[in-house]
Amino acid sequence: MVDVATQRRRRTFFGQPWPLATLFGVELWERFSFYGMQGILLIYLYYAASDGGLGIAESTATSIVGAYGGTVYLSTILGAWLADRVLGSERVLFLSALLVMAGHIALALIPGVVGVGVGLVLVAVGSGGVKANATALVGTLYAPEDERRDAGFSLFYLGVNVGALVGPLLTGLAQKSWGFHAGFGLAAVGMAAGLTQYAFGRRALPPSAREVPNPLPRERRPLAVGIGIGIAVILGIAVASKKIPADRLSTIVVVASAVAAIGYFAVILTSGALDRVERRRVLAFIPLFLASAAFWSLYQQQFTVVTIYSDKRLDRELFGWEMPVSWVQSINPVFIILLAGVFTALWTRLGSRQPSTPAKFAAGTVIMGVAFLLFLPLAGGGPNSAPLLALIGILFVFTLAELLLSPVGLSLSTKLAPKAFHTQMVALFFLSVALGTAASGTLAGYYSEEHEAVYFGVLGAVAIALGVLLAALTPLIKRLMEGVR
Repeated sequence: MVDVATQRRRRTFFGQPWPLATLFGVELWERFSFYGMQGILLIYLYYAASDGGLGIAESTATSIVGAYGGTVYLSTILGAWLADRVLGSERVLFLSALLVMAGHIALALIPGVVGVGVGLVLVAVGSGGVKANATALVGTLYAPEDERRDAGFSLFYLGVNVGALVGPLLTGLAQKSWGFHAGFGLAAVGMAAGLTQYAFGRRALPPSAREVPNPLPRERRPLAVGIGIGIAVILGIAVASKKIPADRLSTIVVVASAVAAIGYFAVILTSGALDRVERRRVLAFIPLFLASAAFWSLYQQQFTVVTIYSDKRLDRELFGWEMPVSWVQSINPVFIILLAGVFTALWTRLGSRQPSTPAKFAAGTVIMGVAFLLFLPLAGGGPNSAPLLALIGILFVFTLAELLLSPVGLSLSTKLAPKAFHTQMVALFFLSVALGTAASGTLAGYYSEEHEAVYFGVLGAVAIALGVLLAALTPLIKRLMEGVR
C-alpha cells in the first residue's frame, strides 16, 4: 500500500484515487439496471393481465419484492466468500456483473412467472456479488490513515444514485410506452454498458484487488462445491413442489438473513486469525448492525409501501399528463446527487472533528423514524389525494437519514474489518441491509389505506426509540472500536 502523500501526487478522480472512476462507473450502470427494473417490478406483479401485469395479489407481490431485495444483499455472503477464499474481489465482481445482465435478459424475454423466477434469482445472486466486491475494492484504494476514505465512499455512493435516478425514469417511460418487457430489456442494455466499461478499466485496479486473502485449501474445495449444489437442489425442489408459499417469501429471507448474520459473527469472532483489537472492533459492529437493519426495514419500503402509495394515493398528474409510478423512485436519487457532495465536503472539512460513526448511525435512525411520522398528516385521504410536493418533502428526509448511515456504514465495514475477513466484513454490513429489506416486504403486508396512521405512526416511533438507545450506547461502542472513528 502506497503512502498518502504518494497517492495525492498521482492522477485523481475528483481528488480521489483514479481507479475509483472504474468502480464508480460499473456501480452506476449496475444500479441503473437494478433500480430501473425494480421501479416497475412491483406493479408488474400486481397489475392485471389486461394492463400487462401478472395479476398477483398485492400482499404476495410485496412479499416477493421484499424477498428478492433481501436475497440481493443476502447473496453478498456468497460473493464475499468467493472473493476471500477462492477468486479475489476483482474476478468475482466481473463474473457477478455477467449474471446480472443474464437476469435482466431473462426478465425481458421469458414471459410470465417463469421469467420472473429465473430473472430475479440471477439478478439477486449477481447483484450480491457486485455490491460486496465493488465496495471492498473501493476500500483497497486507501491507506488506513487516509482521511479521504469517507469522502471517497460518498463519491462512490453518488455514482450509485446517478444510476438509481436515471434507471426508473427510462424504464418507466419504456414500460408506459411499450410495455413491461421493454422496460426490463432497457435494464439489460444498461448492465451491458456497465460490463463493457468495467472490462476496459479493470486493469487499473491495484494488485491487491486480485489477491485471495484467506485461500480455501484445495482438499476442502470439493466439499464446498458439494454443499453449494446441495443447497441449490433443495431450494429447487422446494420451489418446484410449491412448499414455499409466495406470500411468506420475505419472512423466510428475514429468518435466513438473521441466521446467516449470527453464524457469520460467530465464525469471525471465534477465528484464531483475529487479534484482541480486531475482535473488539467486530463486537463494536454488532449494535451498529442492528441499527442498520432497523433503518433499512423502513427505508426500503420505497419499493413496497411507497410504491403502492404512489400508485393509489398520490396525485401524479403533471400539466395534464400522469407520470409513471416508477418516477417516484427517482426522487430520492435526485436529493442524493444534490447532497452527496455537500456531505462529502462536510466530512472532509471536519476531518478528525466530524461526529463518530455511532453518532451518525443514531442520527440517521432517528431521522428515518421522523420521515415515517411525516406521512401522518396525509393519512386517511382518498385516491389521488396526496400532493406530490408532500411526498417529495418526505423523501428528502429519507435522503438525509440515508446519507448519515449508508455510505458511512460501507466505509465503517472496511475500517473495522479484520485482515482475514476483509470482504466478508463488508458482506456483514450488507446482511443488515438484507435483513431490513426483507423485513420491509413483510411489514408491507400490514399496510392498508384504512390503517395508514397506525402503520406509519408505530414504525416511526419505534425507529426514533432505537436511534435514541444507540446514541446512549455510543461511548461504549467508541471504546470497542479502538481508535476507529
